[in-house]
Amino acid sequence: MPPEKYAFKTEVNQLLDLMIHSLYSHKEVSIREIVSNASDAIDKARYESLTNPDVMVPKEGWKIRIRADKDVGTLTISDNGIGMTREEAIEALGTIAHSGTKEFLAALKKKNMENSPDLIGQFGVGFYSSFMIADKVTLLSRKAAAKDDTGIKWESTADGSFLVEDAAIDTPGTDVILHIKEDEKKYLDEWQIRDVVSKYSDYIEYPIVMDVVREEDSALEKGKKVKVQKEEQINSGKALWLRDRTDIPENEYNEFYKHISHDFSDPMKVIHYHAEGTSEFTCLLYVPAHAPLDIFYKEFRIGPALYVKKVQIMDHCEELIPPYLRFIKGIVDSSDLPLNVSREILQNNRQVTVMKNNITKRVLDTLAEMKKNDGEKFRTFSRQFGRVLKEGIHYDHTRKETIAGLLLFSSTASGEAVMRTLDDYVASMKEGQTDIYYMTGTSFHDMGASPYLEVFREKAYEVLFLTDDIDDLIFSAFEYKGKKFKSILKGDINLESTATKSKADGQFDKLIDFMKTILGDDVKEVRLSGRLRDSPCCLVGDEGDLDPRMEKMLKAMGQEVPVQKKVLEINPDHPIIASMKELLERDGTVPLLEEYSRLLLDQALLLSGTHPKDPARFSRYLSHLMVEGAKCVSPAEKPEKA
Repeated sequence: MPPEKYAFKTEVNQLLDLMIHSLYSHKEVSIREIVSNASDAIDKARYESLTNPDVMVPKEGWKIRIRADKDVGTLTISDNGIGMTREEAIEALGTIAHSGTKEFLAALKKKNMENSPDLIGQFGVGFYSSFMIADKVTLLSRKAAAKDDTGIKWESTADGSFLVEDAAIDTPGTDVILHIKEDEKKYLDEWQIRDVVSKYSDYIEYPIVMDVVREEDSALEKGKKVKVQKEEQINSGKALWLRDRTDIPENEYNEFYKHISHDFSDPMKVIHYHAEGTSEFTCLLYVPAHAPLDIFYKEFRIGPALYVKKVQIMDHCEELIPPYLRFIKGIVDSSDLPLNVSREILQNNRQVTVMKNNITKRVLDTLAEMKKNDGEKFRTFSRQFGRVLKEGIHYDHTRKETIAGLLLFSSTASGEAVMRTLDDYVASMKEGQTDIYYMTGTSFHDMGASPYLEVFREKAYEVLFLTDDIDDLIFSAFEYKGKKFKSILKGDINLESTATKSKADGQFDKLIDFMKTILGDDVKEVRLSGRLRDSPCCLVGDEGDLDPRMEKMLKAMGQEVPVQKKVLEINPDHPIIASMKELLERDGTVPLLEEYSRLLLDQALLLSGTHPKDPARFSRYLSHLMVEGAKCVSPAEKPEKA
């Protein structure tokens, strides 16, 4: 078949342009990414060889080879792994099939590249980083199960297109040939290649070999040196997770993490242990230092890599970890599972359930230990992954209280920076207090100024501030150590306030009935408030109502949300309410009272984060009120003109 020319997808073109023209300071990532891809290809071939007789184990064993040719300026990284067909090469190298690509591109454009080496690798775009050091990339590949020597040649100069043609290739596997740019020729030096492999790929299980030239004593002429080319392995190749953790220094743990996660930052925490009993397996898990940009996308790949007796079976095994711990990276190596285990078998395998429970408990115990012994690091963890972790309260009923105990909150008692735990809250509860009070909102500042807090500040009751849009869904029916969560934005509040006595006396019944008549279907009810002190009114929902932020989120997603009428609470101790009561008792239903009633509702709507039902009427009533107020000011009281 003759060569065919294809255009890169739009996102790939944008990505290549950013990579080639950026001032990226870690260009050696190109070599690391291609070596990692080679390792993955061998993993797949090794696994495939267990069940497919057409995939043969190479006579020389699984191997990655690096060849530098200074004469022609090429660096070739070869593997004898699974290889690619023509269609696979077009699909894999011509597009980026990943939901977070656009966000990745936006982050690349936004961030200072030299100070942000943590982006490459999070979105499956590592192959394209090769154009940072190469002006042309040629790929030769033959599928491992191919019946003859037919393979493919893929080539691009990052000009917006690539060529694909058939090629005769002797052995299965893939060669990636980098045509190194003139100003990047250092990557053809032996010491530079060794340094990159040692730094990023030393723990790859397969031998990484390179042909080197050495001087040796001549076998023919005594005392004379001759140059000999020989193959040398340049990585250690030992599975780190099988070594004793007391023998592994921190820098080796960190480098292994960077290799498997494609992250340049050191991990926040290492979890390395060997489990024995009904199921025997080894775990090397990591808590990253920062959240991936795509962690909230449903396509985000969850779970550690699964090995069986050092053979990689899956690169992301979702069955080994719950979704609320999806930030955990690492590997799990089992001695009990069969080598031909499939996802279908995993989903119904009791041993996998045992492993998942064990891993989940160990991770949560590690986080609890971090919270107890290293508060600053745990606060960093909470800022990065707190929102992900709290999903477990909703989905994992057996551990929901344990998970809740790991969460940090800002509150009226802590301020924005100093976070509180639920244990802190419960320990400082008032005598006789049965509920944990909370409110939802967009920011600490907005919630701190809310009128809904007035009685709680007066009575010194602590209120938690929850800023994630899923918080009310998670906490509205939650109990922690026998204490129910109660939103101060919903239901009736009674903290033995003076408002309760006023309500009992029935002094405002006539005004309440009048306002109900005027406001009609715009409100569900009008009642006296037990939560207000300085503000005249507020809107609250019933106990089972949707949180306003959740309601907005569902509407933005195109979901139908039933109309939820709110309750208008009025403050009997506020001068406006007292004046309305007196005016109604003295003059009856005057038009001004109708304006006041509607203005109060519009004010309550504004305080709840929404807009008045009729903004034009609100403006008209407000202007009229200002005019009437100006008439009441005597000449002596009017301010002098400047």
